Amino acid sequence: MQVFGERLQEIRTANGESRKDLGKAIGVKLSQITEMENGKKGTTLERLVLLCRHYHVSADYLLGLTDRREGP
Repeated sequence: MQVFGERLQEIRTANGESRKDLGKAIGVKLSQITEMENGKKGTTLERLVLLCRHYHVSADYLLGLTDRREGP
């Protein structure tokens, strides 16, 4: 979960998006985004898909399975 959180925060800040805005985009509370970025909690598969689509990155990248960001 640590790699996921770090990469999520990196992508979010690189896109100039606040945690609150990301939460609205994927339907979660600000506190849930904070917990994900801090590596305290993961997310559902459905929300992982939303994150990948929102940022145009692969799930493999967010999960730390590859260093290639390209997504669908």
